[in-house]
Amino acid sequence: MVGAMANNGRIRSAFPVANGSKDLTSNSAPASTAGSEYGPVEFSREDVEALLNERIKYKSKFNYKERCENMMDYIKRLRLCIRWFQELELDYAFEQEKLKNALEMNEKHCADMEASLRNKEEELNMIIEELRKNFESAQIQLAKEQTEKLAANDSLGEEKEARLAVEKAQAGLTEELGKAQGELQTANQRIQSVNDMYKLLQEYNSSLQLYNSKLQGDLDEAHETIKRGEKERTAIVENIGNLKGQFSALQDQLAASKASQDDIMKQKAELLNEVASLKVELQQAKDERDHHLTELKTLQTEAAKYNDFKDTIAELEATCSSQSNQIRDLHDQLVSSDRQLQMSDLTTFEKMNEFEEQKQTIIDLKSRVEEAELKLVEGEKLRKKLHNTILELKGNIRVFCRVRPLLPGENNGDEGKIISYPASLELLGRGIDLMQNAQKHSFTFDKVFVPNTSQEDVFIEISQLVQSALDGYKVCIFAYGQTGSGKTYTMMGKPGNVEEKGLIPRCLEQIFETRQSLRSQGWKYELQVSMLEIYNETIRDLLSTNKEAVRTDNGVSPQKHAIKHDAHGNTHVAELTILDVKSSREVSFLLDHAARNRSVGKTQMNEQSSRSHFVFTLRISGVNESTEQQVQGVLNLIDLAGSERLSKSGSTGDRLKETQAINKSLSSLGDVIFALGKKEDHVPFRNSKLTYLLQPCLGGDSKTLMFVNIAPESSSTGESLCSLRFAARVNACEIGTPRRQTNIKQLDRLSLG
Repeated sequence: MVGAMANNGRIRSAFPVANGSKDLTSNSAPASTAGSEYGPVEFSREDVEALLNERIKYKSKFNYKERCENMMDYIKRLRLCIRWFQELELDYAFEQEKLKNALEMNEKHCADMEASLRNKEEELNMIIEELRKNFESAQIQLAKEQTEKLAANDSLGEEKEARLAVEKAQAGLTEELGKAQGELQTANQRIQSVNDMYKLLQEYNSSLQLYNSKLQGDLDEAHETIKRGEKERTAIVENIGNLKGQFSALQDQLAASKASQDDIMKQKAELLNEVASLKVELQQAKDERDHHLTELKTLQTEAAKYNDFKDTIAELEATCSSQSNQIRDLHDQLVSSDRQLQMSDLTTFEKMNEFEEQKQTIIDLKSRVEEAELKLVEGEKLRKKLHNTILELKGNIRVFCRVRPLLPGENNGDEGKIISYPASLELLGRGIDLMQNAQKHSFTFDKVFVPNTSQEDVFIEISQLVQSALDGYKVCIFAYGQTGSGKTYTMMGKPGNVEEKGLIPRCLEQIFETRQSLRSQGWKYELQVSMLEIYNETIRDLLSTNKEAVRTDNGVSPQKHAIKHDAHGNTHVAELTILDVKSSREVSFLLDHAARNRSVGKTQMNEQSSRSHFVFTLRISGVNESTEQQVQGVLNLIDLAGSERLSKSGSTGDRLKETQAINKSLSSLGDVIFALGKKEDHVPFRNSKLTYLLQPCLGGDSKTLMFVNIAPESSSTGESLCSLRFAARVNACEIGTPRRQTNIKQLDRLSLG
């Protein structure tokens, strides 16, 4: 039986879509069906057997016309089956030959990979040896730190000895207080003897009563003295209350910090002063007691004459007893103050020890944190170096993704729902998720920059790649994305703002600084700059002094700036202006000149949209006078024009032609990436000026990095998804292992390496 067939011949499998997204295209080559009355057909085993075993049935044996027609139809079907078998056999032979060629290429590639792996293994062994040397130096540094720690312990011992001396001084003060207490005890004994004398004087009360009128004035003065004593006692009580408050304040302050310890020492000095004042007051009380004793002696001398002063003597006895009680209270207060002072000293010593321990703990923790941060930085550097080594061995194009911030007036209500970043350790800083129509699309690149990433942080990630140009490698960095996604800002930055300088000015600053530092090692470098744009499939020289040739669309012949590639993988652009530069200031002036000549325009998507592909090329030739080694490096920095949809950009007239030319060249770039990803024999580099100019970067021995710029607003979700899918395909392309260009005696003036 004859079956209908959807597609015949060799079916070309669709390009595999990376990172979890769907297939975009599927190409097929239909088989030739010339001469077939039934169109495209295919046969199964059962159909062939049925056709061979088919028996023709006739209505009448003698109807030869019918028999001929049936026989002709059967013969046609047999021919169709035979033709199908022949085409199938040709396809199988073609596929077998293609597989043999692919096997030979893979075997050759494996041999090259093994050789490069052996070289990289030797380099890694050298890196391990350097790490061992660094570890030995770290051990020496650790020994030095331990000796410093021992010295710190010695100083701590000296501080402890000083504190012991302070404690000895406090013990001396305690001994002085004990002596004062002994003096108080002797005074009490004397007061007791006075009381005994009072008992003897009671016999003379009758005689003292006659002397009462004469001593009345003396009694008034004694009352005033007693009042003054009471006031002084009240002041002493208040001072003791203040002392208690100060002690509590000292205890609170000791728990806070070292500053509170100084306050406690000051308050301790105040306490010592108050103890001294108490001693003075005690001496005054002793003087008053002696005064009363002298009065008693005078009274005793006159007691024999006057026995009528019994009441006065009783009052004097009461006064003396009250003063004795006051002296006892003062003594008790002095004892309690001394105890509180000792407790305060002990608490101060304990807090000081605790403070020193916490201080040492904080110092240890800080040193551990510093060591951990140092190890983290070294580990990140080693990870980046190994990652770059792996990518160089694989020969893949590196891809960085950068999401720009939302601009004023853009809808940011759904930003969190559109773009998100995985938080897992494996994908941290490398993954990005995009939501479209409630469907999540996940992508993984070499690096993902969030919207708040600064220009300096972006440049740090590519600084090692820029350094490779000075080491003799070809380096290419280009920015891709829809219009208004931040490509020009990433490459050129914001004019007049130092912190927002783009990658091109920062790369030049690094190259000139490194060139200056390498002079001490005998290296001398010569730098050459060229800048061009591809506008409507026409190459324009942006450094040309002929402004009409730069600005006029049709004023430049297509053959004037013809592109040619030599056998060494270098690219020549005919009649292109190439200038020698000595400083980054000269290059900045040339960049400003090129920016003024570059084609820009206004669309509905961007106020200043780049309408051309901008290519900046820095050719580097270095010579080491001591080793006579020569290197030749090339740094290509490219700002591609943004892809856009006519329905959103609203382009008409010249803008419409520009949009069509931009989209066509970017589509050709996509075709080149597809062909490289499927490792096809023919890669269509010549389909556009852009891909033909980038041929050494995409298909040669260059270190290539692509920035894919993403706009976060919800209206650009479709374009952002297309850009991410394209970037994923670029990341999967293998273009070969980069090769260093050394020992080249003569440097040609080229625009692209």
